[in-house]
Amino acid sequence: MTEIFHLNCVKILSPYADNVCGHCLLLRQKDQMALIDTGIGLLDSQIPEERIGHELVKITGYQFDENQTAVRQIERLGLNPGQVTDCIISHLDNDHIGGLADFPHATVHVSSEEYENYILGNPRYLKIPLQHNPVIKTYGTSDRLWFGLEARKVAIALDVEMVLIPLPGHTLGHCGIAIKNGDKWLFYVADAYYLREELSNIDHPVNKLAEMRADDNKLRIDTVDKIRRLMQDHPEIEIFGYHDISEFEHYDSK
Repeated sequence: MTEIFHLNCVKILSPYADNVCGHCLLLRQKDQMALIDTGIGLLDSQIPEERIGHELVKITGYQFDENQTAVRQIERLGLNPGQVTDCIISHLDNDHIGGLADFPHATVHVSSEEYENYILGNPRYLKIPLQHNPVIKTYGTSDRLWFGLEARKVAIALDVEMVLIPLPGHTLGHCGIAIKNGDKWLFYVADAYYLREELSNIDHPVNKLAEMRADDNKLRIDTVDKIRRLMQDHPEIEIFGYHDISEFEHYDSK
């Protein structure tokens, strides 16, 4: 069975919540580990204006603390960050991939649509997080269905059943990541929604932010509808996103 750690690798102060998180996952089997998104990196926290830029730091409300980075949290767990073999990435926004440079030998797994959007110069993306030239493995063909949703099998060093689930809208290649652990599925939906309350309150003010940040808002709304239906039809699946601190605290308290 895979050991799973829930890590909060980002802190953001926003008008919608005073403690927005960055909910990443660390998967461990013996002497190998994998990260699901990486959060803000060590260098981001040390030299943010060089790595991220003054304007973006100001707009986002990042609060920097190198002890919150994935690499420092892994060290505090008594584990070796050099044993992170794979980083599975929902999308290439900086708050999800800033930590990639802290795991320079890890293979990066991402949808082909997302990587293409990145290399074609979409201005939302920063180039610095991939300047260490990691091995990048892209996934462009959906080869199965997962509870009725299009899915792409992810191949990593760990022996774990994992699929990318296209959830476009926030970015064109945005994906959720489903992981089977024992007889239970965890479904990390990343930035498909910012706060879980969006699912039940379409008038929540954070919806305006989600709309503003979406590459394609119609696709984003369709994606949110898919998640609502999945929650209704399959309550046995544990579903959570990236930014909702209440979701993270649910796991952190266990």
